[in-house]
Amino acid sequence: MLEIGNTIVSLDILEKQFLCDLLKCKGACCVEGDSGAPVTAEEAIAIEEAYPEVLPYLSQVHQNEIKTQGFAVIDFEGDLVTPLVENRCCVYTYEEKGILKCGFEKAFLDGKIKFRKPVSCHLFPIRITKYKRFDAVNYQQIDICKPGRQCGKSEKLPLYVFLKEPLIRQYGEEWYEQLNYAGENYLSKK
Repeated sequence: MLEIGNTIVSLDILEKQFLCDLLKCKGACCVEGDSGAPVTAEEAIAIEEAYPEVLPYLSQVHQNEIKTQGFAVIDFEGDLVTPLVENRCCVYTYEEKGILKCGFEKAFLDGKIKFRKPVSCHLFPIRITKYKRFDAVNYQQIDICKPGRQCGKSEKLPLYVFLKEPLIRQYGEEWYEQLNYAGENYLSKK
């Protein structure tokens, strides 16, 4: 484990290699799991505010679910999460050439909104668990991401480098510089 500020970072973040391979996984992280994507209260507000620009990307079924469930829901563990369609697929996804993608990210990339997507989605497969005194930053290695591990290994791309942008979004530039410094030194000694 590595301590940076108020975070405890798993060494897996430095050691593991990763690069999403959407052509192979088809956006499975937007479907798999037992709950929606975790969101903060602030993100739930941002989702509601940006929704009119995201609406055109979503199917009628997904739009109807949002009307029924709302923009965010409390899951079985008491966490605020994105709603699901048929208890499976995130309501904010759309399909493009057989790949599930995020409507918020599409609207963001099209320059229509400033909110990219929930940071928990942006950071995946890194998961953050918040405790009173620190955040635990861990790599969640799951089967659906096997293509991402293979692609990352072939590109020799460390997970923390692949997820530089969302890690900076979550913890800031200075924090990431410390992580990068630790990663470069740690990997050079392996």
